[in-house]
Amino acid sequence: MKITDQCVVALTWTLKDTLGETLDTLDEPVEFLVGGDDLLDKIDDDLQGHVAGDELALHLEPDVAFGDYNDQLVFLEARNLFPAELEEGMVFEGLPPGGSPSAPADLLYFVTEIYPEHVVLDANHPLAGFAIRLELKVHAVREATLDEIGKGTLGSGFFRLQADVGRAAHAHDAEDDGDGEVGHHHTHHPHLH
Repeated sequence: MKITDQCVVALTWTLKDTLGETLDTLDEPVEFLVGGDDLLDKIDDDLQGHVAGDELALHLEPDVAFGDYNDQLVFLEARNLFPAELEEGMVFEGLPPGGSPSAPADLLYFVTEIYPEHVVLDANHPLAGFAIRLELKVHAVREATLDEIGKGTLGSGFFRLQADVGRAAHAHDAEDDGDGEVGHHHTHHPHLH
C-alpha cells in the first residue's frame, strides 16, 4: 500500500549535517505514525505516495527541522543545585528547585558546561539551527489502528526530545546514558553546540 496520513511506516535512516558528518543512524526498522506526532511535518509530506522498498534523500532547513538556535534557552545555574555526580551531556527535565524562575519547567535541559561554581544548561534541541540531510528507506507500510491514531504516536518520535521523560535526569536522580533521545537502535551525537 502507498503511504498516506494515518498509516504506519517502518523506517531506517542515516542523518547527516550539511558537511556530511553522520549525526544519527537507525539501523533496524522502527515504526512511526505518518500524520501524527512521530515525524517532522516535512518528512510526513515527502513520504506521501511512497511504498515499501522506496528510498528518499531529504534536505531539511532549520525552519522545517528543529528551528533556529535560541540563546534565551541557555541558563547559568549554581553548581550546588545539582548532584555531585554531574557530567556534560546529562539531561534534566526542568531545572532543580532554586533554579532560574524564568526557565520553563516542561523543557529538557542539557548540561553543556560545568564550572566549579556554575553549570550551563541548554534547552535548545541539539540540532536547532542545523540544516540536515536525511537518507530514508521505507521497509513496510500498514494501516494504523484506531488506538494508534487516537494516541497520535507510536512512542518512537524523530528526535522529539520532549518525549524523553523516561530517560531525563531529575535533580535527585541524575542518571543518564548520554544519549538524550527516546528511540530504538539509535547511535547519535546530540551535543553539537
